[in-house]
Order: sequence, then structure tokens, then C-alpha cells
Amino acid sequence: MAEPRTVAGISCFEVLAQLSDYVDGTLSDEARRQVEAHLAGCDACTAFGGEFTSVLEAARRVLGGADENTG
Repeated sequence: MAEPRTVAGISCFEVLAQLSDYVDGTLSDEARRQVEAHLAGCDACTAFGGEFTSVLEAARRVLGGADENTG
């Protein structure tokens, strides 16, 4: 990642710490708006977030399929 920075009042580290909750849709409205504002102004976090989301969704598909196959 490029040098971490603060965009829209939240740092890259704070965004990354909340990324899983953001993808899951479990953040408060205020936290979600803050993360989205940061992502709108930070190309590095946007790129990482896209990759993270893809990996997370793939893992859920694999793990979900494993549960279905064992039942």
C-alpha cells in the first residue's frame, strides 16, 4: 500500500480495520458513510478493498459449498 493517509477524517488503517464489517453491511450508517467517503478519495484503499472483497466472496463460496457437501 502507498503511504497511509487520512481522507474524509478517517485513516487508511481505520478503513482497513472496518473493511470486513463494511463488506458485511454491519457498520453503523455514520461509519459506512465515513468509509465510503474515504474510499471515494483514496485510490489505494479502493483498489485493496476491491481485491479484499473478491477474496472474501470467494472464500465464502468455498466454505459455504463445504458446509453443503458435508450435510
